[in-house]
Amino acid sequence: MRVRVGVTGATGRMGREVIAAAADHTDCEVVFAVTREPDGETVDSIEIESSGEFDSLVVEREPTVVIDFTGPDSAVDYAGTCADAGVAFVTGTTGFDDEGREALESASDEIAVLHAPNFARGVQALLNVVGEAVQNLPGYDVELVETHHNAKRDAPSGTANRLLEEIESSGEFSGRTHGREGEDPRESGEIGVHALRAGNVTGEHEVILAGNHEEVRLTHRAEDRGVFAAGAVDAAVWIAGQKAGRYDFADVISE
Repeated sequence: MRVRVGVTGATGRMGREVIAAAADHTDCEVVFAVTREPDGETVDSIEIESSGEFDSLVVEREPTVVIDFTGPDSAVDYAGTCADAGVAFVTGTTGFDDEGREALESASDEIAVLHAPNFARGVQALLNVVGEAVQNLPGYDVELVETHHNAKRDAPSGTANRLLEEIESSGEFSGRTHGREGEDPRESGEIGVHALRAGNVTGEHEVILAGNHEEVRLTHRAEDRGVFAAGAVDAAVWIAGQKAGRYDFADVISE
Protein backbone atom coordinates (compact mmCIF):
# COMPACT_ATOMS: atom_id res chain seq x y z
CA MET A 1 0.00 0.00 0.00
CA ARG A 2 1.35 3.42 -0.92
CA VAL A 3 2.12 5.91 1.82
CA ARG A 4 -0.07 9.02 1.61
CA VAL A 5 2.06 12.08 2.32
CA GLY A 6 1.17 15.63 3.32
CA VAL A 7 3.88 18.28 2.85
CA THR A 8 4.20 21.56 4.75
CA GLY A 9 6.28 24.55 3.68
CA ALA A 10 5.65 23.37 0.13
CA THR A 11 7.03 26.42 -1.69
CA GLY A 12 10.17 26.63 0.43
CA ARG A 13 13.55 25.26 -0.55
CA MET A 14 13.03 21.95 1.18
CA GLY A 15 9.31 21.67 0.54
CA ARG A 16 9.83 21.65 -3.21
CA GLU A 17 12.54 19.03 -2.88
CA VAL A 18 10.33 16.82 -0.73
CA ILE A 19 7.51 16.92 -3.29
CA ALA A 20 9.96 16.00 -6.05
CA ALA A 21 11.50 13.19 -3.97
CA ALA A 22 8.08 11.78 -3.09
CA ALA A 23 7.10 11.80 -6.78
CA ASP A 24 10.16 9.69 -7.53
CA HIS A 25 9.41 7.21 -4.73
CA THR A 26 7.26 4.30 -5.86
CA ASP A 27 5.86 3.80 -2.34
CA CYS A 28 4.55 7.38 -1.95
CA GLU A 29 1.92 9.75 -3.19
CA VAL A 30 1.52 13.39 -2.13
CA VAL A 31 -2.12 13.97 -1.16
CA PHE A 32 -1.72 17.64 -0.24
CA ALA A 33 0.93 20.33 0.08
CA VAL A 34 0.53 23.62 1.96
CA THR A 35 2.25 26.96 2.34
CA ARG A 36 1.39 30.17 4.18
CA GLU A 37 0.51 32.30 1.16
CA PRO A 38 -0.37 30.18 -1.88
CA ASP A 39 -0.84 32.03 -5.16
CA GLY A 40 -2.24 29.27 -7.32
CA GLU A 41 1.20 27.75 -7.87
CA THR A 42 1.78 24.07 -8.51
CA VAL A 43 4.93 22.08 -7.73
CA ASP A 44 5.43 18.92 -9.78
CA SER A 45 1.73 19.05 -10.71
CA ILE A 46 0.71 19.26 -7.02
CA GLU A 47 -1.60 22.19 -6.26
CA ILE A 48 -0.28 24.22 -3.34
CA GLU A 49 -2.95 25.03 -0.77
CA SER A 50 -3.09 27.32 2.25
CA SER A 51 -1.55 26.20 5.53
CA GLY A 52 -4.61 27.74 7.16
CA GLU A 53 -6.52 24.74 5.79
CA PHE A 54 -4.07 22.20 7.25
CA ASP A 55 -6.41 20.91 9.96
CA SER A 56 -9.23 20.20 7.53
CA LEU A 57 -6.91 18.75 4.87
CA VAL A 58 -5.53 16.24 7.37
CA VAL A 59 -9.09 15.02 7.99
CA GLU A 60 -10.29 15.14 4.37
CA ARG A 61 -7.24 13.74 2.54
CA GLU A 62 -6.30 11.16 5.20
CA PRO A 63 -2.49 11.28 4.91
CA THR A 64 -0.48 8.48 6.47
CA VAL A 65 2.34 10.87 7.41
CA VAL A 66 3.16 14.56 7.20
CA ILE A 67 6.67 15.75 6.27
CA ASP A 68 7.59 19.13 7.71
CA PHE A 69 10.41 21.56 6.96
CA THR A 70 9.13 24.92 8.22
CA GLY A 71 9.90 26.70 11.50
CA PRO A 72 9.74 25.68 15.16
CA ASP A 73 6.40 27.33 15.97
CA SER A 74 4.56 26.06 12.90
CA ALA A 75 6.11 22.59 13.24
CA VAL A 76 4.76 22.33 16.79
CA ASP A 77 1.29 23.33 15.59
CA TYR A 78 1.40 20.80 12.75
CA ALA A 79 2.57 18.07 15.12
CA GLY A 80 -0.32 18.79 17.48
CA THR A 81 -2.85 18.53 14.67
CA CYS A 82 -1.30 15.26 13.49
CA ALA A 83 -1.41 13.87 17.03
CA ASP A 84 -5.13 14.65 17.24
CA ALA A 85 -5.75 12.98 13.86
CA GLY A 86 -3.52 9.95 14.38
CA VAL A 87 -1.15 10.89 11.54
CA ALA A 88 2.58 10.18 11.81
CA PHE A 89 4.89 13.21 11.72
CA VAL A 90 8.38 13.58 10.22
CA THR A 91 10.20 16.87 10.67
CA GLY A 92 13.60 18.22 9.74
CA THR A 93 12.87 21.61 11.29
CA THR A 94 15.57 22.85 13.67
CA GLY A 95 15.83 25.61 16.27
CA PHE A 96 13.29 24.21 18.77
CA ASP A 97 13.46 25.60 22.28
CA ASP A 98 12.72 23.49 25.36
CA GLU A 99 8.98 24.12 25.05
CA GLY A 100 9.01 23.04 21.41
CA ARG A 101 10.91 19.86 22.17
CA GLU A 102 8.44 19.08 24.94
CA ALA A 103 5.56 19.58 22.49
CA LEU A 104 7.07 17.05 20.08
CA GLU A 105 7.54 14.65 22.98
CA SER A 106 3.89 15.11 23.94
CA ALA A 107 2.77 14.43 20.35
CA SER A 108 4.79 11.22 20.36
CA ASP A 109 2.53 9.86 23.10
CA GLU A 110 -0.20 9.62 20.45
CA ILE A 111 1.65 9.14 17.14
CA ALA A 112 5.01 8.17 15.67
CA VAL A 113 7.21 11.29 15.57
CA LEU A 114 10.57 11.32 13.81
CA HIS A 115 12.71 14.43 14.24
CA ALA A 116 16.15 14.65 12.70
CA PRO A 117 18.28 17.75 12.11
CA ASN A 118 19.71 16.11 8.99
CA PHE A 119 18.40 13.36 6.69
CA ALA A 120 21.63 12.75 4.79
CA ARG A 121 22.92 9.20 5.18
CA GLY A 122 26.49 10.52 5.18
CA VAL A 123 25.76 12.70 8.21
CA GLN A 124 24.46 9.65 10.04
CA ALA A 125 27.73 7.90 9.24
CA LEU A 126 29.61 10.93 10.58
CA LEU A 127 27.59 10.83 13.80
CA ASN A 128 28.45 7.16 14.16
CA VAL A 129 32.21 7.72 14.00
CA VAL A 130 32.81 11.12 15.61
CA GLY A 131 32.31 9.83 19.15
CA GLU A 132 34.73 6.98 18.55
CA ALA A 133 37.30 9.39 17.15
CA VAL A 134 37.10 11.57 20.28
CA GLN A 135 37.45 8.54 22.53
CA ASN A 136 40.49 7.34 20.62
CA LEU A 137 42.17 10.76 20.82
CA PRO A 138 41.87 11.85 24.47
CA GLY A 139 43.24 15.27 25.22
CA TYR A 140 43.13 16.45 21.60
CA ASP A 141 41.67 19.88 20.88
CA VAL A 142 38.26 19.70 19.24
CA GLU A 143 36.79 22.36 16.96
CA LEU A 144 33.61 22.25 14.89
CA VAL A 145 33.00 24.46 11.85
CA GLU A 146 29.69 24.50 9.99
CA THR A 147 28.77 26.49 6.88
CA HIS A 148 25.34 27.14 5.41
CA HIS A 149 23.61 29.52 2.99
CA ASN A 150 23.07 33.11 4.03
CA ALA A 151 19.34 32.65 4.74
CA LYS A 152 19.67 29.96 7.42
CA ARG A 153 18.16 31.20 10.66
CA ASP A 154 19.53 29.06 13.49
CA ALA A 155 23.18 28.96 14.48
CA PRO A 156 24.82 26.63 15.17
CA SER A 157 22.87 24.36 12.86
CA GLY A 158 20.79 21.49 14.22
CA THR A 159 23.29 19.06 12.73
CA ALA A 160 26.16 20.85 14.45
CA ASN A 161 24.38 20.63 17.79
CA ARG A 162 23.77 16.92 17.25
CA LEU A 163 27.47 16.41 16.48
CA LEU A 164 28.38 18.39 19.60
CA GLU A 165 26.17 16.13 21.70
CA GLU A 166 28.03 13.10 20.36
CA ILE A 167 31.39 14.72 21.09
CA GLU A 168 30.41 15.73 24.61
CA SER A 169 29.06 12.29 25.43
CA SER A 170 32.37 10.70 24.45
CA GLY A 171 34.86 12.67 26.53
CA GLU A 172 35.53 15.24 29.26
CA PHE A 173 34.81 18.76 28.03
CA SER A 174 34.37 21.97 29.96
CA GLY A 175 31.96 23.65 27.56
CA ARG A 176 31.51 25.27 24.18
CA THR A 177 33.17 28.46 22.94
CA HIS A 178 31.28 30.11 20.09
CA GLY A 179 33.81 32.01 17.98
CA ARG A 180 36.70 33.99 19.39
CA GLU A 181 37.51 37.67 19.53
CA GLY A 182 40.31 39.75 21.01
CA GLU A 183 42.57 38.13 23.56
CA ASP A 184 40.91 34.75 23.93
CA PRO A 185 43.38 31.86 24.09
CA ARG A 186 42.00 28.37 23.86
CA GLU A 187 41.07 26.79 27.19
CA SER A 188 41.80 23.16 27.91
CA GLY A 189 38.73 20.97 27.41
CA GLU A 190 36.65 23.47 25.50
CA ILE A 191 35.01 22.77 22.15
CA GLY A 192 35.33 25.58 19.64
CA VAL A 193 32.18 26.15 17.58
CA HIS A 194 32.07 28.32 14.46
CA ALA A 195 28.99 28.99 12.31
CA LEU A 196 29.54 30.48 8.85
CA ARG A 197 26.73 31.88 6.67
CA ALA A 198 27.53 32.68 3.05
CA GLY A 199 26.07 32.51 -0.43
CA ASN A 200 24.15 29.40 -1.42
CA VAL A 201 26.12 26.78 0.51
CA THR A 202 23.83 23.78 1.04
CA GLY A 203 25.59 22.53 4.15
CA GLU A 204 29.04 21.58 5.36
CA HIS A 205 30.16 20.27 8.75
CA GLU A 206 33.74 19.63 9.79
CA VAL A 207 35.03 18.29 13.10
CA ILE A 208 38.74 18.96 13.71
CA LEU A 209 40.76 17.02 16.28
CA ALA A 210 44.33 18.23 16.79
CA GLY A 211 47.14 17.25 19.14
CA ASN A 212 50.37 15.29 19.39
CA HIS A 213 51.67 17.03 16.25
CA GLU A 214 48.86 15.59 14.13
CA GLU A 215 45.42 16.55 12.92
CA VAL A 216 42.27 14.61 12.01
CA ARG A 217 39.42 16.19 10.04
CA LEU A 218 36.00 14.56 9.66
CA THR A 219 33.92 16.35 7.03
CA HIS A 220 30.50 16.03 5.46
CA ARG A 221 29.53 18.24 2.54
CA ALA A 222 26.04 18.20 1.02
CA GLU A 223 26.08 19.19 -2.64
CA ASP A 224 22.32 19.24 -3.21
CA ARG A 225 19.25 19.60 -0.95
CA GLY A 226 17.72 16.62 -2.71
CA VAL A 227 19.75 14.32 -0.48
CA PHE A 228 17.88 15.64 2.59
CA ALA A 229 14.50 15.35 0.88
CA ALA A 230 15.16 11.77 -0.26
CA GLY A 231 16.09 10.84 3.31
CA ALA A 232 12.96 12.47 4.69
CA VAL A 233 10.77 10.55 2.25
CA ASP A 234 12.56 7.31 3.19
CA ALA A 235 11.82 8.18 6.81
CA ALA A 236 8.15 8.81 6.01
CA VAL A 237 7.78 5.41 4.34
CA TRP A 238 9.52 3.72 7.27
CA ILE A 239 7.59 5.48 10.02
CA ALA A 240 4.22 4.70 8.43
CA GLY A 241 4.38 1.25 9.99
CA GLN A 242 5.60 2.28 13.44
CA LYS A 243 3.71 2.61 16.69
CA ALA A 244 3.53 5.85 18.69
CA GLY A 245 6.88 7.07 20.03
CA ARG A 246 9.95 9.15 19.27
CA TYR A 247 12.27 8.08 16.47
CA ASP A 248 15.48 9.27 14.85
CA PHE A 249 16.89 8.93 11.34
CA ALA A 250 19.36 6.42 12.78
CA ASP A 251 16.39 4.08 13.28
CA VAL A 252 15.62 4.28 9.57
CA ILE A 253 19.24 3.72 8.54
CA SER A 254 19.62 0.71 10.83
CA GLU A 255 16.85 -1.10 8.97
